[in-house]
Amino acid sequence: MTDITSKAEAALAAIGAATSLDALEAERLETLGKKGWVSLALKTLGGMSPEERTAAAPAIQSARAAIAEALDAKKAALEAAALEEQLARETVDLTLPALAAPKGSVHPVSQVMDELAEIFADLGFAVATGPEIEDDWHNFTALNMDETHPARAMHDTFYFPDRTPEGREILLRTHTSPVQVRTMLAAAQTSPGGAPVRIIAPGRVYRSDSDATHTPMFHQIEGLVIDRDIHLGHLKWTLETFLKAFFERDDIVLRLRPSYFPFTEPSVEVDVGYASENGRRVVGGSGDAPGHAWMELLGSGMVNARVLQMGGFDPGQWQGFAFGVGVDRLAMLKYGMNDLRAFFDGDGRWLTHYGFSPFDQPTLSAGVGARA
Repeated sequence: MTDITSKAEAALAAIGAATSLDALEAERLETLGKKGWVSLALKTLGGMSPEERTAAAPAIQSARAAIAEALDAKKAALEAAALEEQLARETVDLTLPALAAPKGSVHPVSQVMDELAEIFADLGFAVATGPEIEDDWHNFTALNMDETHPARAMHDTFYFPDRTPEGREILLRTHTSPVQVRTMLAAAQTSPGGAPVRIIAPGRVYRSDSDATHTPMFHQIEGLVIDRDIHLGHLKWTLETFLKAFFERDDIVLRLRPSYFPFTEPSVEVDVGYASENGRRVVGGSGDAPGHAWMELLGSGMVNARVLQMGGFDPGQWQGFAFGVGVDRLAMLKYGMNDLRAFFDGDGRWLTHYGFSPFDQPTLSAGVGARA
């Protein structure tokens, strides 16, 4: 067994002297590989007599264990040394400023949508949505505009060539009022005789019109309240509270003018006082004050009795009010933009200037409670 012992000592010395993982691997193959001398020595044990095997096996097993342990320890040491060398070679100066990473912006329309939802949530309104591809019954007829009603000419409508199975025309909705109809129908089915409704309906709408203040696709938000004993005073208070919270000013003054909408009666146009400052309109104050004027902002009124009936409500028991305003127009007024078409141009420079950081958005933390 002197030969095994001497070979083991030589192998341990070679392992200790190895300076690379490749050299260590070569030594492993030389000793413990399939054709290594330790493996070959182990195979000879099967042909020995019991007495010979008892005498030879301990030395071979001892050599195998010592070499395997030495290989593992040396491999760990070489890998640690290689890692230290790599870390020393690939150091990073953490004091240098990081490269600026591209970051997105929140579009002004999305920002205003969030602000409106926050304000009306404080007032107890829920958000309702509906399809953008509508039929003419929900978009016109249920809102007191039958096929021959002249009010249909007020909407430059995008029609599809197909019709519904009931024969109704299909179109891109011209306002979010169909959401009000669908909400009323659902509420009337849920509770006998109808139920109180208090919703806002924000979303995209479509009309064939394009200039500095009109685009074929734009955004609206409409509100609907149905309950018992609702009157114009509730409407005026709601709009005034909403606009004070949105523009974050307490000097908002409204003027209600009689108007006509087929789905409300009586109907009123709502004007807001403003002044011109540095070429932009700043909402606030009375339009009759020196240096001020009135600006038409939104339409509203008491829900027409025929619309209540179409929605499944008994107008003898329920009353309500509705209003609608362009979200894009609100964004232009609040954040000083002068061309609606730029909202949809996809110009990254415009969005960088007017957009909002998703991590640092302005909020209406005061809510309507501080202004009500």
